[in-house]
Amino acid sequence: MSRERIVIVGAGFAGYQAARTLSHRVRGAAEIVLLNPTDYFLYLPLLPQVAAGILEARRVTVSIPGTLPRVRLVLGEADHVDLEARSIRYTGPEGDRGELRYDRLVLAVGSVNKLLPVPGVAEYAHGFRGLPEALYLRDHVTRQIELAAVTGDRAEGAARATFVVVGAGYTGTEVAAQGKLFTDALVRKQPAWRRTDKPRWLLLDIAPRVLPELDHRLSDTAGRVLRERGVDVRTGTSVKEARPTGITLDNGEFIETHTLVWCVGVRPDPLVSDLGLSVERGRLLVDPQLNVPGHPEVFACGDAAAVPDLTRPGRFTPMTAQHASRQGKVAGRNVAASLGYGERQTYKHNDLGFVVDLGGVKAAANPLGVPLSGPLAGAVTRGYHLASMPGNRVRVAADWMLDAVLPRQSVQLGLVRSWTVPLESSSPELARVPGAPRKE
Repeated sequence: MSRERIVIVGAGFAGYQAARTLSHRVRGAAEIVLLNPTDYFLYLPLLPQVAAGILEARRVTVSIPGTLPRVRLVLGEADHVDLEARSIRYTGPEGDRGELRYDRLVLAVGSVNKLLPVPGVAEYAHGFRGLPEALYLRDHVTRQIELAAVTGDRAEGAARATFVVVGAGYTGTEVAAQGKLFTDALVRKQPAWRRTDKPRWLLLDIAPRVLPELDHRLSDTAGRVLRERGVDVRTGTSVKEARPTGITLDNGEFIETHTLVWCVGVRPDPLVSDLGLSVERGRLLVDPQLNVPGHPEVFACGDAAAVPDLTRPGRFTPMTAQHASRQGKVAGRNVAASLGYGERQTYKHNDLGFVVDLGGVKAAANPLGVPLSGPLAGAVTRGYHLASMPGNRVRVAADWMLDAVLPRQSVQLGLVRSWTVPLESSSPELARVPGAPRKE
C-alpha cells in the first residue's frame, strides 16, 4: 500500500514546527513533503542583528534537510491550491512548474509586507521580512555613511546620514535601535568623517507610543532607550509621500533621506485569499483544532490562519512567532492524529511574555509578566532566543561574544542590489534576479 502524503506549504515558524512534530509522530508511516522557496528555516527575530552586522546571515538560518531528515523538501513557491483535486501547483527556483498531490494539507504560508496606499512607498521603500532585505540594508547603510563622509556637499551628507524607519512595532523598534548603534560605530571608523553631528535615525508610527501592542512598561522602556540613544521617535506621525530624495510627513515637513525602511506590519500571504474559503482580514478561518471547516483534510496555522483565541473569547490569536510556533506543533499532532497516531488537541496558549532586543546590553522584556529592563532584560532576551532556535545556538552565542570584544566588520559586499528586494513582493525571502519567472 502507498503511504499517505502530507504536504506542508511554508517553512516559517508554523510550517517548520509542523514538519518537525509530524516527523517524530508518524516516523516514516506517511510521506511528509515540505514545499518552501528556500532550503532553510529563518529565525526572523534575529534579522535586525544581521542588518546591524552583529550576526552573519547563516547564523539565523537552519537547514531543513540537515535538521528534518525524514521530511522531503521541495523547493518552490505555491501558485494555486485545488481543494477538489487535492493538488498544489508551484513554481520552482529555476522557473520549472510542478504539482504536488496530497492526502493531508497544512497551510503555513506566513505573511508578507503590509502595503498602504502612500504615493512613492512601493518605489522607494524597502521592507524587512527576509534575509535578502537584511543584507541589502546592511550594505546600503554602510554605503551611505561612507558616501556622507567624503562628500563636499553638506546637505547631501546630512541626507545620506539620515535613516527613516516607519513602524514602531517589534521589527521597526529593533531595526532603529540596532541601526543607531551600527552607524555610530561606522562613523568612529571613518577618518574622513568631519561632520560634528552623528547619523540621524527617525522612528515614525501613527500609534501614540512605541510598541503599541505591548504593556505600557515595555513600551516606556523601549521609548526611553531609543531617545537616550539619539533616535528621533515620532509617534502620531505618518508618511504622506515618498520621493527619491526624501519623505513628506503628514504635517507637511519634508525630510531629506536616501533610506526608508518600511516596517508597518504584515499581511497574510495572498495565496490564502485565493482559496475561495472564509477569511478574517485575509487569514483563513479555522476551528480550535486548526482544521478548515468543510475540509477535514486541510489544516492551517501561523500568520495565514485566523485561530480562535480560547484565552480571549471572541478574538483571534495575534500574528506572532510565539503563536505560530506553538500552532505548528498542534497542527502536526492533529494531522498525525487524523492518520491514527495520537489524539487531537485544541490550541490554547497564554502568552509567556515578550522580549525586545534594543542593542548592546539594553532590552525590554516581561517573562511570565515580570517587567525587566537593562542588562538583565538583555540577558533574558538573548537566552530566550537561544532556547527558541532549533539550531545554530553555539554559532550565534559565539558571534555575540565576538561582537562584545571585537569591532564589527564595516564592509559592503554589494551582493544584494536595491531592485532585487522590492517592497511589493509575495516572496520577501527571495531576491529577484534578472529574467526570473513571475508567479501567475
